[in-house]
Amino acid sequence: MSADSIDIRKCHQLDEMRACVRLQQEVWNFSDADLVPLRMFVVAEKIGGQVIAAFAGNEIVGFALSIPGVRGGQPYLHSHMLAVRKQYQNAGLGRRIKLFQRDDALARGFELIEWTFDPLEIKNAYLNIEKLGAIARRYSMNQYGITSSPLQGGLPTDRLVAEWWLKSKRVETLLQTGKNPHIESLTSVSVPAQIYDWKASVTTRSQAKEVQDRNREQFEKAFADGLAVLGYERDQQGSGKFLFGRWEEKWNYPASLGWSPERFVRSDDKPLG
Repeated sequence: MSADSIDIRKCHQLDEMRACVRLQQEVWNFSDADLVPLRMFVVAEKIGGQVIAAFAGNEIVGFALSIPGVRGGQPYLHSHMLAVRKQYQNAGLGRRIKLFQRDDALARGFELIEWTFDPLEIKNAYLNIEKLGAIARRYSMNQYGITSSPLQGGLPTDRLVAEWWLKSKRVETLLQTGKNPHIESLTSVSVPAQIYDWKASVTTRSQAKEVQDRNREQFEKAFADGLAVLGYERDQQGSGKFLFGRWEEKWNYPASLGWSPERFVRSDDKPLG
């Protein structure tokens, strides 16, 4: 079954949410202590979040879980999890789920969806930046602590915060043309394709940690200089590269928790976009 033939819709039934919890366990292989429980899925659906699933017939093969948040008096959605069953990956299903998220968010008046992602995960970074048009301006060190998922390889859970400004020119241009606007890259951060092998083996994990430590310093310096991740490249060997530039659109929520000093404005109206 192709990704295009899979039905994507919101979940409202307990059995559907239970299937999402099981798929979470399958994809991340978390211990019970690290699993997001059924109760959280139920609460998210009840309080204005999103529990969205991809159905191949009656079987759930992907899902996204979002919860509502507020920063500086402005509402947004935090997309906490996106999972796709292994045999359905690399076929555009993750992007379809995210676009469904966007349509639902816009219909309910949201203009921002945020989520965190591991900057060492090359395919995920490419999806977020190049296929969805998200940007990144914040780095969170060891956000969730050391987790039980083998995908993390025992490393600190460093995360970039993706900001998906749903009405920005960047996102709308990408969705209309299939291309991100041209950017002037001022610096970059590279991730070698071997990172997955290095994380998977105890004997080479120190090499993955060296990459993580080096990149963390580079991210924090670039963000301190007012730059944002605006592009992502992959080479023929499968390595990835974050591209930094100055984002001319001024989408920001008001200052909160020490984040942005700018006011909430829309760039098309001169301030936010």
